[in-house]
Amino acid sequence: MRAGGANTYGYVRVSTREQKEDRQLIALREMEVPEKNIFLDKQSGKNFERPQYQRLVRRMKKDDLLYIKSIDRLGRNYEEILEQWRALTKEKGVDIVVLDMPLLDTRRGKDLMGTFLSDIVLQVLSFVAENERINIRARQAEGIAAAKARGVRFGRPPRPLPDQFHQAHQDWRSKKITLQQAAKTCAMPVTTFYDHVIRLERPD
Repeated sequence: MRAGGANTYGYVRVSTREQKEDRQLIALREMEVPEKNIFLDKQSGKNFERPQYQRLVRRMKKDDLLYIKSIDRLGRNYEEILEQWRALTKEKGVDIVVLDMPLLDTRRGKDLMGTFLSDIVLQVLSFVAENERINIRARQAEGIAAAKARGVRFGRPPRPLPDQFHQAHQDWRSKKITLQQAAKTCAMPVTTFYDHVIRLERPD
């Protein structure tokens, strides 16, 4: 417990249920954060409600201290990180220490210049973190595009066409049977049969 009744907290977030939180937990325990004051969220990329983080924010009060391992634990992107930082430090009056970046320690430099430098460092780091995420997504997209250009197929392999498809196709094109009859012969919905026909007839 800090002086004056203030408490020390830690927050851990992993972005998927497969990721291990051990590295973050070890770092917080080294800072002697009480186990009961460590809040942990395991969230998917699509779900960012973070119930434990919300509980933590509600519990913290002015002059409490929050440890996080890295700046991106506060949010998914540049704007979100800055928003959470300002809400905690300016609105709630909480001190934050980012263990991976000693410059981001609001206990230091409480004067105007110290606060100014801390804000600049935060904005630069948040921008870098966001930029790296964008670059990773761009590299993934480029890799997928390059793989497709080499003929690599993604997703499920297409189901083989039924043996009677080609005969049904010819009979339909020669107007011996209707489209509905051709599809029924192949045990397919009409739209599926027609899609296969278009793919078959499309020139490479």
